[in-house]
Amino acid sequence: MENEKNAREKQEAAVLAKNEQLRANLLRAISHDLRTPLTSISGNASNLLSNGDSFDNDTKKQLYTDIYDDSMWLINLVENLLAVTRIEEGRLNLRITEDLMDDVITEALHHINRKSEEHHISVESKEEILLAKMDAKLIVQVIINIVDNAIKYTPKNSHIVIRTEKRGKQAIVSISDDGNGIADEIKPRIFDMFYSGANQIADSRRSLGLGLSLCKSIINAHGGELTVSDNLPHGTVFTFTLPAGGEVKVYE
Repeated sequence: MENEKNAREKQEAAVLAKNEQLRANLLRAISHDLRTPLTSISGNASNLLSNGDSFDNDTKKQLYTDIYDDSMWLINLVENLLAVTRIEEGRLNLRITEDLMDDVITEALHHINRKSEEHHISVESKEEILLAKMDAKLIVQVIINIVDNAIKYTPKNSHIVIRTEKRGKQAIVSISDDGNGIADEIKPRIFDMFYSGANQIADSRRSLGLGLSLCKSIINAHGGELTVSDNLPHGTVFTFTLPAGGEVKVYE
């Protein structure tokens, strides 16, 4: 009994230490990463308030766009932080429903970074109707994170393709790009929390490195798997699986 109690106390202490380390890492990363977009938003807003009447329409449009981009980045960051802390604290309660994969992808693409206009994004499905069992809000977040990653780490005019299909009892979603790809030595670490890789993000803003770690945790919680592979001849493919839903009956 004494040994069992000691083992339990050790386990509880380890969990507590892990959570404290997570909080410390989050606070350190947040204090660094929030400064850049907040400074940009306040600076651009100040410029518009002080000098807006003297700016031409193109300058105003660029300032408005910069404010919008930074605010959307902050919203996505907050969503990621909320989700990752819920997962780490064991409070991720999935709200599983059967949803159309096409609807979830469409919803995600509505929230994609505006820089997606510089890329070619397309959706292909092997199934006319594909249902999957999922927490739709969380899977929307997974797709946003992976597509945003593809946008950040590939050159302008790259092609990003989201493909869906059904294999047996699984719904398969793959998101591929034709960028420079991910080096083999980096692949094992890209799902680690706070790892942001050696590549430079297009706008030079350091990433928190929560995105892919969060995606993997969400997919694992659904009983699925998230993997990365090469897109031949060049580029990257992220693939995740979900439990497939039932067949849709169409009455004519």
